[in-house]
Amino acid sequence: MERKQNLKRKFDFTEEGVVRENSRRLTLADDIAQRIDLLNSISSSLSDPDIGAAQNDLCFLSGYAKDEDIVDLMVVSGVVPALVKVLHMLSNLGDFDADIYDVEKDCVSILGHLAVKPDHQQLIVDAGALPCLVELLMRPKAPGVSQALFSSLLGRAADAITNLAHENINIKTLVRLEGGIPPLVDLLEFNDTKVQRAAAGALRTLAFQNAENKDQIVECDALPTLVLMLGSEDPAIHYEAVGVIGNLVHSSPEIKREVLLAEALQPVICLLSSPLFGDPKRSSSFNWSICHNRFRLQDSHCPKRCYNPFNQNA
Repeated sequence: MERKQNLKRKFDFTEEGVVRENSRRLTLADDIAQRIDLLNSISSSLSDPDIGAAQNDLCFLSGYAKDEDIVDLMVVSGVVPALVKVLHMLSNLGDFDADIYDVEKDCVSILGHLAVKPDHQQLIVDAGALPCLVELLMRPKAPGVSQALFSSLLGRAADAITNLAHENINIKTLVRLEGGIPPLVDLLEFNDTKVQRAAAGALRTLAFQNAENKDQIVECDALPTLVLMLGSEDPAIHYEAVGVIGNLVHSSPEIKREVLLAEALQPVICLLSSPLFGDPKRSSSFNWSICHNRFRLQDSHCPKRCYNPFNQNA
């Protein structure tokens, strides 16, 4: 079997280097085109040889998708509709096994990498990727599929939604309309912390500056689970939970009151004063000033006996 090569390299700007790069790109373009053609040729019957060939091609395309210099070439070559076609085809099977999950995982992973570039976000959505991603979030584990593979598929689907919706208000709304928020809230209680983090990261992105998304996240009863996540032994879980809560309460007085009633404020304050949030990488997006502004309420809005650390008389 062919092996993925390390695609990270320094560009040689000499004349010979430019010639080599042009030759490499021609070869690379042909390779990408051939692999996409193979994906497009897979029939709905999905024989074992089809699955094996798809796994091999997706292995290489996954490697290419991690190189920022190659993703545009992949998109121009038509990789997005090919990947979405495969996902739609697989979702209609109704009979899933480990090989199917593996193909879906790689398809979703590639789409997630491509979605990092804002120019590709709408293209991926227009190709019909969102319903596939939401379906994956809601699908129960099939018999014979390992927990690790199932968790990896769920985590990558949530990560892909995060990248698609990043700083894109229209796609954030589309995720809600496709029914993506309830399964993401459910995954906050999943028995794998990586999946919990991925789901929280997606909710954090979807809640940012989108009032309707915030309301639905709260209506799905996410706050009690987020409060529990604040007590996790995993610092990364704390960070994502604080991020979701912070985006939920931002410019939302009603949700601020919900957060206070859920007794989420004190754990947040404790975490923000801990060494974890003293790390500049962590505190840069969630510091004391932001916390104060997002959680501050007028005294008349605070429930009785609610501890408000910003009220000096409390």
